[in-house]
Amino acid sequence: MYRRRRALALLVLVVVVVAVLLVILKPWSPGASATPGAAQNGASGTPVSGTASSGAPASGGSASTPPVSTAPSGAASTGAASTDAATDGTAACAAGNITVTAITDANTYPSGANPELSFSIVNTGSSPCTINAGTSKQVYTISSGSETYWVSTDCQTGASDTPAMLAPGVAVTSTPFPWNRVRSSPSTCAGSQTAVPAGGASYHLQVSVDGIASTDTAQFLLN
Repeated sequence: MYRRRRALALLVLVVVVVAVLLVILKPWSPGASATPGAAQNGASGTPVSGTASSGAPASGGSASTPPVSTAPSGAASTGAASTDAATDGTAACAAGNITVTAITDANTYPSGANPELSFSIVNTGSSPCTINAGTSKQVYTISSGSETYWVSTDCQTGASDTPAMLAPGVAVTSTPFPWNRVRSSPSTCAGSQTAVPAGGASYHLQVSVDGIASTDTAQFLLN
């Protein structure tokens, strides 16, 4: 009799344990409010992909092509907020938020002195962004009146990309380089080039970066 009661009690215990396990291991229903992996798949989170890393503008032509990076896919699944390309600076700069300014190191140059040319670039938007400010995207143009005398891309060699991350309102200035006061033309790159008129002649420098041209020109005189 004792053995029967003990066996019955053991059977009841097994049934209770099985019932509890079934409740615990019951799968999520299709209508559950929080589907696992939703944020990881981008259903409700911020974007995780973005463009590449920062760099400084340079006219030397030694920088490499910008890489492309992607935020870790595990960020959302671990509960960490993913990086938003609209605020982390990896998003491409909008042309309307970029101001390019042409710069010369003087307004008047005596005979034999070569103008030093450069530019500054400012992000007027509210968030940091990235722009290709390399020599492959820089065009310097010197003109007088309606005539164009010199264009930097006419005889350019070794041009390169340089991604530059621009913080809002912070001006970044390129490395100045000298202009040797000659006319440029793709047909005269390997030969002699003609000197431009001097004796008080007035010239204007315009610079464009990544297709964005300076609104104003820098005027200077050559003696």
